[in-house]
Amino acid sequence: MRILTIVRQVLDAEASVRMEHERVTLEGSKLVMDTMDEYGVEEALRLRERGADAELVVLAIGPARAQEALRTALAMGIDRAIHIETDEALDAIALSKVVAQIASQENIDLILCGGQQADWDSQALGAAVAERLDWPQVTWVNSLELASRTLSGRHDVDEGNESFAVDLPAVVTTQQGLNDPRYPTLPNILKTKKKEVRKDTLAAFGVSPKVQVLSAEIQVKGRLGKILNGSDASSAANQLVDLLRNEAKVIA
Repeated sequence: MRILTIVRQVLDAEASVRMEHERVTLEGSKLVMDTMDEYGVEEALRLRERGADAELVVLAIGPARAQEALRTALAMGIDRAIHIETDEALDAIALSKVVAQIASQENIDLILCGGQQADWDSQALGAAVAERLDWPQVTWVNSLELASRTLSGRHDVDEGNESFAVDLPAVVTTQQGLNDPRYPTLPNILKTKKKEVRKDTLAAFGVSPKVQVLSAEIQVKGRLGKILNGSDASSAANQLVDLLRNEAKVIA
């Protein structure tokens, strides 16, 4: 059996977004593996630790710096990596075409990817991959078990959560609460130097971006800097209500 995990490298949640020439620039910023994807990497490792006879493969589609995310996954315990290097910004549909081809080439049985991509704020990748492969998909899982060729567990739905069972091959999207990702240990970090990182180009998959980003902007809300006179509590309260209603427009 082979399990494929998909990872993206994104801006650290505590880092500031910077703009340059109407585009977001990541130069000099702290970048990390997307947290949602990290849950998928950890779950692949746990499925094997619970008895699945599986080879674990990690895939990243992105610029050269995406190798850092791949190295993190390898240091956590993934067996080998595939890096499709491109500086093109690909939407979920274009990305799914690459992932589907990799899954077919590698004889993948289970695909794990983050339920939502932090840099897109999108939940489309898992669904798009499942559609291309004509595989069943289970979204927003919070527990997983694998017995032979049947995957079971629980996942979130609008009304709460429900139990499921699905035969492989399948696509699963992961989320917070599924597990607590491990930290890479020093021995495993050293082992990554001997692990395979296969590199390829986007051209090999016949994929081109369909959506072009023309410009971007960062929303910045400045403070009004108004200070209320607290010597008259009743007057200050009335003034505050007026500001909230007529300027901030947060109350009716």
